[in-house]
Amino acid sequence: MAIDPSNILLTGRVAVVTGGGEGIGRGIAQGLTAFGARVAIWERNPNTCAAAADAVGALGIVTDVRDSTQVDTALEQTANELGPVSILVNNAGGTFASPLLETTENGWDALYRSNLRHVLLCTQRVARCLVEAELPGSIINVTSIEGWRGAPGYAAYAAAKAGVINYTKTAALELATHGIRVNALAPDLTVTEGLTRIAQDGVLATASRMIPMRRVGHVDEMAGAAVFLASDMSSYITGQTIHVDGGTQAADGWYHNPRTGDYQLGPGHER
Repeated sequence: MAIDPSNILLTGRVAVVTGGGEGIGRGIAQGLTAFGARVAIWERNPNTCAAAADAVGALGIVTDVRDSTQVDTALEQTANELGPVSILVNNAGGTFASPLLETTENGWDALYRSNLRHVLLCTQRVARCLVEAELPGSIINVTSIEGWRGAPGYAAYAAAKAGVINYTKTAALELATHGIRVNALAPDLTVTEGLTRIAQDGVLATASRMIPMRRVGHVDEMAGAAVFLASDMSSYITGQTIHVDGGTQAADGWYHNPRTGDYQLGPGHER
């Protein structure tokens, strides 16, 4: 069957974006809406939830996706107001510095709950509804480049994001026979409000040396990948993690020399 441009459209489909109040989540919500989906934003911050929903033209539901009861309530409201959910973007997450020798049990649990536990809760609830209704679906988990490489000072966060990558593979296998695809997106530095808050001085300025494409990413570029995975254009793709990272994962330690611009192994020494 020949490829059809309309296969990228999401007209008539209902999508949920968790953590869609700002940053990558808001960008993805806007992208899905632009391609025809009816979108619900599940966001625990009432202010950013309302602002994003208004700007995107989405249904905003104040929800802490770490809480299973709130997830159940949000899913019921979404289905009642928009229809059955067939696209889920597990984007909610967050981090803080947590060096290995200083990580507390509470700190570990907080990062696990923020970055991995909700992926199970939301995926499970949406997938159960799809299986019961015998409907296909697309689930997209937002992980991170830190789930693939080591992240000194962020061990708990990196472990949780690595868990998202493996969970994506396993969930894809279990749900494949039901016509439900599960994939992940792994960004590197992407300009968001959250990154701006935690980035050390000079991090964004040195992106031209750290990232092969010599710039940080934009939320619209993450949104484009999410729209592709949500649509029928990716109908035979499941269990994959797509690195929307300007080439960081492929570089695997190669950086631009700050003087010559040539590639070198490691950012601190000229070859």
